Formats: sequence, structure tokens, C-alpha cells
Amino acid sequence: MSGADARGPRLSVVICAYTEDRWADILAAVDSVRAQSLAAWETLLVVDHNPLLRGRLAAEFAGSGARATGGARPDGVRARVRVLANAGPRGLSAGRNTGVAASTGEIVAFLDDDAVAERDWLRHLAAAYADPLVMAVGGRTEPVWESGRRPVWFPEEFDWTVGCMYKGHPTGLVRVRNVLGGNASFRRTAFDAVGGFATGIGRDGDGDGDRLPLGCEETELCIRLRRARPDAVLLIDDRAVIHHRVPASRARFAYLRRRAYAEGLSKALVASSVGARDGLSTERRYATRVLPAAVARGLRDFALARPGGAGRAAAVVTGVAAAAAGYALGGLRARRAGAGFAVGAGASLAADTGTREGASRAERTTVPENVPSAEGTCPARNGTGADVGGGATVPENRPSAEGTHPARSGTGADVGAG
Repeated sequence: MSGADARGPRLSVVICAYTEDRWADILAAVDSVRAQSLAAWETLLVVDHNPLLRGRLAAEFAGSGARATGGARPDGVRARVRVLANAGPRGLSAGRNTGVAASTGEIVAFLDDDAVAERDWLRHLAAAYADPLVMAVGGRTEPVWESGRRPVWFPEEFDWTVGCMYKGHPTGLVRVRNVLGGNASFRRTAFDAVGGFATGIGRDGDGDGDRLPLGCEETELCIRLRRARPDAVLLIDDRAVIHHRVPASRARFAYLRRRAYAEGLSKALVASSVGARDGLSTERRYATRVLPAAVARGLRDFALARPGGAGRAAAVVTGVAAAAAGYALGGLRARRAGAGFAVGAGASLAADTGTREGASRAERTTVPENVPSAEGTCPARNGTGADVGGGATVPENRPSAEGTHPARSGTGADVGAG
């Protein structure tokens, strides 16, 4: 048995990048992967239609990868960094599909290009795959505010708008409807079963520009996976931690409102594709329990003259209203549109080549009618994904192939993020 087999499945890490403005962030993300206590088999940097950035990264990581600070693979070979061009249309979904197609690991993990992983991130993600029913595992994403501190008006319940875990999400090891894209992993056979991420619903530009910060591709993929494999287990382990940089431009009230509006558009697309029951199961608890409690806390803090109380309550109300408006408009567009969005099919079949040519073999198919086009679609994180989430109720200690998946918090899993 090889060293890789003895220590568990091989893990490929995919990092999607698109702008040289994040050069230092990209290098920090790669270095955090190469310093993992459980080494990645490989790191794939997928560059989204930016030849200058791709050339610069290729030069940076040429040869043996001198930037590595550690990360020897179980077989003693230093894990390499491969730089690839997005082989599909512009956008995060196609970039991820390119990475999946070119990867050679049994597990494919995704990390944002503006995030750094804690040293045991991959170890905690990998541990859950001892259960053969586990098809996806995500982790906890913590914000790192560029300003050095959270704005006093910014409610923790809306941290999903900046691609991070939000207050109200269950803690511990919990079953979820979907993982969050910027801190997630999937078993390769998940892509064999359902194809890749849907294109036309993810980001195709900087969310700080004039484009809406759309996404939800990981939500749609996870729901599609659960439908194809009803026995599939999807988990979040909050010990698998990454730290995600939040630029000052996203720590503004206007961005929160715009991101919430885009989330509404996203939810309408997902709901039109998979039905409101699955598409909104997580959001119901969030909207009926988490958010009312957040408004009450804000008003209480205002009454006690605590800083930011009124602002937090106003931000929650505004965010809900913006999301509702986006959902209404997205639903209207969905009813009018006859187009579908494309799904990368058989992405893993291209893994044998590890090249752009191989990645491009991920054919695109159309998801059935009554699904809106990209004109009125979804959000996600910097890959972050971030569904307005609360949680679908899952029975406590639901059986798995090896017993149970209890929440470490000791609660039944009213789970959900995005």
C-alpha cells in the first residue's frame, strides 16, 4: 500500500483567480495550502481569462515550486502547483469545472483566492470521508476585516454577504443541505454522478464592480447531488477553518443591500430549477428564527444606548427587503424565460489529461425548462457562495454507513448555510 493510500484519499485543492489586484492574496492562499498538516496531493490555480495573470503565476510556480514552505506529500514528493486557464466561459463555475477536470485526487477541495486556511483545514475535511456516504464536506469561514474591525452596524447574521459563516448557523459537525463554495470539498464521484457546477449562475466579474455579486452554484450542485444520490451525506465541520479577507468596499451598507438583492435573484433561480421546497428549505428557519432575533437584539442595544444597535436592526430589515425584492424579480424572470443554464457534465472524465484540452471535454448540457438565464441569477463567494441560510431540520444522530453523524454541539441539526 502506498503512503498516499495509507493516509487516506488524495486531496486536490482548486483555487480560482481572476485579477492581479489579489496577487498577494493568491500567494498567501497557496502558501497556506502548502503548509497543511495533511499535505494536498496537488494545488491547481485556475485563472479566469486573464493571460497576464496566468503567465505571471506560471512563472512564480515554475519548476519545483520554490515558494513552498512545507507540504511534502505522503510519498515524499513535494506537492506541485499547476497553473491552468479556465477552459470554459468566463466565471467561477467554469473555473471550478476546469479545476475538477484537471485534478487527479479522489477529493477535490476549493479555497477562495483571498482566503488563507488554518494548518489543519485539510485534515478536518478529509477525516469525514472515512464514511463512504459522505459526498461533500465544508468548513467555517471567518472574516478578516481590512479595516481591522467589524463595522459596528454590520450584523453577524449577515456575514454570508461577505462570504463567511453567519451567526445562527449550527456549530460542530452537522449535516447540511449544501456547503459553501469558498471552503468546501467534494468526493470526485459526486461529479461523476451529477456533472459539474452550473454555468450562468455564478460570478463572472468582481462583485465590487458594476456587476451584481451573483452565485449559488454550489447550492444548486448540492441539491442536484442529493436528488441523484438520496443517501448522500453533506457535512460542515466548523474545525475546518479559513480566514477570508473582507475589503473595505464590502464593509459598506450599499454592498450589503446589493448582495442581499443578488441573493434573492439567486434563490429564485435555484427554486425554479429544483423547486421551492428544496431551494428554500434552509432559508425558512433563517428568516423566521435567526433574523427576528437579530432585529430584537439590535433594538434592545439601541434602547440601552449601545453602539450600532439601531444600525444592525436597520441592516437586517433592509437586507431582508432587498432579498425579497430580488426574489420577486428573479421569479418573474424565471416564469418568462424558457432558457436553461448549462451544467458541466462528466468533468472528472477529463482528469486523465490534466490539461486545458482535457478540461474542455466537460460538455455542457441544459437543465430542464422554466429555468431563467444568467440575466437574472445568483450570488457567491468570491467563490463564497453564501446562501441566505438558516437550516433545514435534520434528525439528530441521523444514521450513516458507520453509525451516526451527531452534531458536536449536541443539538439536532437545524442546519444550513447558504
